[in-house]
Amino acid sequence: MQKNDIYEIEITGMTDDGNGVGRAEGIAVFVPYTIPGETVRIIIIKIMKNYAVGKLIDVLNPSQERVKSDCKYFYQCGGCALRHMSYDEELKIKQQKIYDCFSRIGRFDNLKINDIIPAASRQRYRNKSQFPVTPDGIGMYANHSHRIIELDDCLISHESSKRIINAVRYWQKTYSVPSYDEKTCRGTIRNIYTRRGKSGTLVCIVTATRSLPHTDELIEELKNCNTDICGILQNINSKNTNVVLGNETITLWGSSELIDNIGHVEFFISPLSFYQVNKKQTERLYAIAREFANLKGYEMIWDMYCGIGTIGQFMADRCKKIIGVEVVPDAVENAVRNANHNKIYNAEYYCGKAEDIITDLVKRGETPDTVFLDPPRKGCDKRLIDVLSKINTLKKIIYISCKPSTLARDAKIFAENNFKIESVTPVDMFPGTNHVETVCLLTR
Repeated sequence: MQKNDIYEIEITGMTDDGNGVGRAEGIAVFVPYTIPGETVRIIIIKIMKNYAVGKLIDVLNPSQERVKSDCKYFYQCGGCALRHMSYDEELKIKQQKIYDCFSRIGRFDNLKINDIIPAASRQRYRNKSQFPVTPDGIGMYANHSHRIIELDDCLISHESSKRIINAVRYWQKTYSVPSYDEKTCRGTIRNIYTRRGKSGTLVCIVTATRSLPHTDELIEELKNCNTDICGILQNINSKNTNVVLGNETITLWGSSELIDNIGHVEFFISPLSFYQVNKKQTERLYAIAREFANLKGYEMIWDMYCGIGTIGQFMADRCKKIIGVEVVPDAVENAVRNANHNKIYNAEYYCGKAEDIITDLVKRGETPDTVFLDPPRKGCDKRLIDVLSKINTLKKIIYISCKPSTLARDAKIFAENNFKIESVTPVDMFPGTNHVETVCLLTR
């Protein structure tokens, strides 16, 4: 096989990234924008040791599930991966992805996966969006690159994002405010970061410098862009890094935080705090988690990786006590404030790594009946799993994950420590993309 070779192959599967998989010359070939069952013509653009990457030239035998994308940027932008197929096919692929992870990585044979909970819409569901600002424009990065695709709207973002992007673009052009160039490390504006809640839209302009020229004009431009902005912030990130936000945030106008609710509980959310991006699906996700927990009112709950306290406080009226642990200080401050705001007096919060904090809790005899885990994509620290597995009072673990492979890996470790999987339910929090959320009940 050589680069630029052309082949006709059948697509027989999907990768974790949402690319179709076929074979040529006995080698696995990954091809974006294809669907299992299709016969396609491709050109080889990269050859690695164990696989190759192909670019789609033509679909010779299209799947009945192939549809015309509703987004004009889809084939250039790296934000979505599955908008070329029907939503039914997308759900089927995500369901199979979770089953494959539990079977291949977790070694769970014949595990029943409950039917995936579909989203009401593939559009406008994200309450958080990030748009890189570069000398080449404002938009999204192309897939697996830092090449910007300039855009004026994103169909999965809240509709206010379109007006905010265009307002910043006009302001930059009018007052010659330079975009940050990551090659030269010069310039000012790095990212536009927005969050949406019941109090409106919080706009955060991420800068490489503390100085932000024509700030008053920026504020006026945003206030006049016909959307209900509740606050305008400047976040300073001077480091040469791919991380979007720096540690310092300045309020330029309005509120420094967002207000939103999940069911009956209301939350204050700071820019640095984690908050699920799809509110409607989050309410469904938490309802399933509450059903799995089946709390009777006497339980001690640990809420690990608790963020601003959403899961624990959603359960607070059904348990004796909640202890939340989170590594981000801003989020812990939000969690404490949220508990007070919601008149939840049976919650305590600690700032630090979960695996460190719980060792002290065990020594004090503050052991749980039920633990909620909602870790980042990399999954749980093995030390955390080891400590939890040795707590005799712990009967249930409700594990929420946005990455099935690390969930399956961690579930396997729990299974080796006398826990079993009782139920697994996928929830489609991220329509149009290759990502999927899963909630898993483990019992001792």
